[in-house]
Amino acid sequence: MSQNIQFINGKLQVPDQPTIPFIEGDGIGKDITEPSQRVINAAVKKAYGTEKKLVWKEVLAGKKAFVQTGNYLPDETIQAFQKYLVGIKGPLETPVGDGIRSLNVALRQTLDLFVCLRPIRWFKGVPSPIRYPELVDMHIFRENTEDIYAGIEFMTGTEKAIRFRDFLIDEMGVDVIRFPESSSFGVKPVSKEGSERLIRAAIKYAIERSMPSVTLVHKGNIMKYTEGAFKNWGYTLAETEFTHQTFTWKKFREIELEKGVEEAKTALTKAKTMGKVIVKDVITDAFLQESLLHPFDHTVIATMNLNGDYISDQLAAMVGGIGISPGANINYNSGYAIFEATHGTAPNIAGTGKANPGSLILSGAMLLEYLGWPEAAEHIYDAMEHTFSKRKVTSDLFSMMEGATLLSTTEFADEIIRNIH
Repeated sequence: MSQNIQFINGKLQVPDQPTIPFIEGDGIGKDITEPSQRVINAAVKKAYGTEKKLVWKEVLAGKKAFVQTGNYLPDETIQAFQKYLVGIKGPLETPVGDGIRSLNVALRQTLDLFVCLRPIRWFKGVPSPIRYPELVDMHIFRENTEDIYAGIEFMTGTEKAIRFRDFLIDEMGVDVIRFPESSSFGVKPVSKEGSERLIRAAIKYAIERSMPSVTLVHKGNIMKYTEGAFKNWGYTLAETEFTHQTFTWKKFREIELEKGVEEAKTALTKAKTMGKVIVKDVITDAFLQESLLHPFDHTVIATMNLNGDYISDQLAAMVGGIGISPGANINYNSGYAIFEATHGTAPNIAGTGKANPGSLILSGAMLLEYLGWPEAAEHIYDAMEHTFSKRKVTSDLFSMMEGATLLSTTEFADEIIRNIH
């Protein structure tokens, strides 16, 4: 009989048969949800026999919710995630017109899911545009609730835009607006608390998994008081809360200025030898290049919302695309977590059997890891690798692979299940 997951003293307490609410999703959501659940169920059964299982509970959001309830995001859905703590969702389409700007953003902000976690790894056999994709092993911590995704905007010509413009010019002395009469305006909030909790989660993640580095990615050379502050708050946090577990590039530069470059290099080498996490920073545009040329130099990436959006998709493209890129939205302070397919709804292929369920399947593996069921998750990773190695893939990867066998959505899931051993 299913029981509820609880969050006690900062840790999940997971029963053997937890209830997992799921949103089917729009477009291809219907195509990928059931096959993904079958793969996840098979991995759990292989790992634990009849001892453990997930009890799936559908909750509504998106078009299906609107048809049945007249609401794109019913209160009952939010309440279910609050009650059961951990869930999973397919892709959701943003409603056109007034109302919710984005269902995904609404879920993240309502439950304060401040971390968007996107692990990026390569599976043998998957086509990649880079020469050594096997060197890619990156884990993106994207801040999920602030930055431009907070949605503070004023359209040109509206009363609010005019008042905001006049306030900037008359009260704040701003004189750099090139075309004030025709400009729309957006506000970019980046807080100390929001930055710290994101970076703290990233550093803890790296320490717990013995990962070598955390890279703070920012555009602080231009936006000094938002993105630059993010970097500075990150370094201060690492040096105060994680004094014995980290070594920062800020500290490296201080030693270099005081004692010279050789002393600084010696300190860095010593820190690495001691297993300390190296906390460093890179400007966003430079990181987009570095991640392609030297992916092995970056393990955990902590960044703000918009940067994280760009970075997530580029890194996913390096290892096969967002069709097989998993993701999670997590609040490590409350235990709330929603795992998700990271791609769109792809309505043009809905119902055709062409959709790749890989993103949702791998997000399910992340869910299993979050529950503390790593053995089941490892079965999924292993079976996916075997399936790709045999060049048995869905249409998105088939077009990029020579000698591949084309499988439908359901056939691909069946093949993964056969490869669970």
